[in-house]
Amino acid sequence: MATRLLVGTRKGLWIGTSDDAREEWSFSGPHHNMEEIYSCMIEPGTGRILAGASSLWLGSLVRTSEDGGETWTEASVKFPDDVDASVARIWQLMPGAPSDATAGRTIWAGTEPGAIFRSTDGGRSFELERGLWDHPHRTEWNAGFGGQAFHTLLPHPTDPLSLTAAISTGGVYQTRDGGVSWQPRNDGLRAIFLPEGMQFPEFGQCVHKVARHPSRPERLYLQNHGGVYRSDDEGATWKSIADGLPTDFGFAMVVHPHEPDTIYTFPIGAGESRFPPEAKARVWRSRDAGETWEALDKGLPDPCYVAVMRDAMCVDDHEQAGVYVGARNGTVWASNDAGESWREIISELPDVMVVRAAALS
Repeated sequence: MATRLLVGTRKGLWIGTSDDAREEWSFSGPHHNMEEIYSCMIEPGTGRILAGASSLWLGSLVRTSEDGGETWTEASVKFPDDVDASVARIWQLMPGAPSDATAGRTIWAGTEPGAIFRSTDGGRSFELERGLWDHPHRTEWNAGFGGQAFHTLLPHPTDPLSLTAAISTGGVYQTRDGGVSWQPRNDGLRAIFLPEGMQFPEFGQCVHKVARHPSRPERLYLQNHGGVYRSDDEGATWKSIADGLPTDFGFAMVVHPHEPDTIYTFPIGAGESRFPPEAKARVWRSRDAGETWEALDKGLPDPCYVAVMRDAMCVDDHEQAGVYVGARNGTVWASNDAGESWREIISELPDVMVVRAAALS
């Protein structure tokens, strides 16, 4: 069995391959040189590679390869003619859930400015989700430091009409009717940048990443701009699970592929110190849904003065799960034992913005 790893950077995409041991890696790249790759995915079942590329010359495109990156086709992601907006970046690509009637053909895209597009033809064309774009809250969403973008798209694994999404800054939203209507799901999420007495609004939170395991869709995990949370009712309410972490600020949140109570995050300092606490690179893991945490640092650098972005951490789906972390200094670390130990597998790349991995039969 082979393993594929995608590393998207601000200057192209690198594609890594290894066997199921995941000890030795080879990489090709850069693919799409000098294009910003903020999103990518490996399609379940087919192994197709999709990459959300942004170019100063060509605009925003979804590039697709069916042969491991040897050749590519492309599709534009554009607003309809009656919408006065243009797509700056594609921040998220996500396959449709198995319950979707067009499973294997549905691809979701989250963009900057804050919008969601859907493809029902495998990524050849994309259509704006008008119900969300026309939502009365949209004009009040703001842009975080990195821009305004839908960076989290979570199709429900068994309900094809349900999708949970998150935007920075705007918060968590959910549709249960296939995109006709959308409701905010932010009860309990704190907006620390707002004045006292106003920090728990209906919407407007700066959510950094949301994750869930398909076997327990009602449970969500969230890394906020100041706060780490869990919801046990699919976002209706949230509770803090930050106790035990060195800081509650960070970007990444990842769920173990086979253990729905096991999660990973990479805390960093808030404010101007956007690097790990004590300048020590540590992945933090909880095996009890955030009740307790442990630091995993065997093989990670000390000192470390770089951050890990929201999509620059991922897991593969091997029986012995692999975990991957990409940093803003162009280094990627990998663990083939669920985070117990780490090794550097590539370095000297441009800014790493996204990593995605999968086992291929």
